[in-house]
Amino acid sequence: MMDTQLLEAFIAVAESGSFSVAAERIHVTQPAVSKRIAQLEDILECRLFDRIARSVTLTEAGEALMPRAHQILQAFADTRQAIHDLSGEISGRLRLAISHHIGLHRLPPILKQFAQQHPSVTIDVDFMDSEKAYEGILHGHFEVAVITLAPQPHPKIEARIIWPDPLVFMVADDHPLTKEQRPSLQTLCNHPAILPGLGTYTGRMARAVFEEQRVPLPATMATNYLETIKMMVSIGLGWSLLPESMLESGLQAIDIPDVHIERQLGYIHHREKSLSNAARAFIQLLDRETS
Repeated sequence: MMDTQLLEAFIAVAESGSFSVAAERIHVTQPAVSKRIAQLEDILECRLFDRIARSVTLTEAGEALMPRAHQILQAFADTRQAIHDLSGEISGRLRLAISHHIGLHRLPPILKQFAQQHPSVTIDVDFMDSEKAYEGILHGHFEVAVITLAPQPHPKIEARIIWPDPLVFMVADDHPLTKEQRPSLQTLCNHPAILPGLGTYTGRMARAVFEEQRVPLPATMATNYLETIKMMVSIGLGWSLLPESMLESGLQAIDIPDVHIERQLGYIHHREKSLSNAARAFIQLLDRETS
């Protein structure tokens, strides 16, 4: 029999590259971690780590075990939660992926209300880019993700729009673009830009707008954190495309005729994965935002 604690220790060492760090991560002693790894290697009859000087790296067998270890632990956790949910009780662990912007500006009241209504639920939140959250949902790492929705639907993912999010071109109050009588995309290209990475959904929207009008998108400074972009815009380092909700004192929107850009914020979950009672209760709170 393979104890799930052995796999937890294996994953902790593999991801941290250190027996001591792994011990801190899973709250046991370093000798206990070493013992669990040795037991796992005995069961599988192979070496899982190469230990050279202070370096700990996966062997070929360890590399092969890594994704399977995640799958086994996830299946065990899902099974335990499913059996527990038969009682109808809303408790256990709720694994969420949340984009940084939504986590700061949209979700705090909802998370607070959920925590107050369901104190027996442990909320486990990972903040990440929306694109990575999709991968996390597909691989079963999270039950629900609250993010910028992908422009194209995915056959295995259920998506629901909660907040339409208009985007506007934005500059500092003293930026030269504020003096333009008839600004255009070509006008924007004459000034530095600060945009989300072009691999993000928001970055792709910006690129698509310029491509549709056959205007080359200028070289840009890029960061995926909208709050960082807003700060850089506010001190005059360039223009950007940001949510209209971020417009505040010191910033000014630049209206480009016939250009309307809107992204969709909402939640996703896997169509083929049974949701826990906690996940269903959380989704009900999100759905109330649209009513």
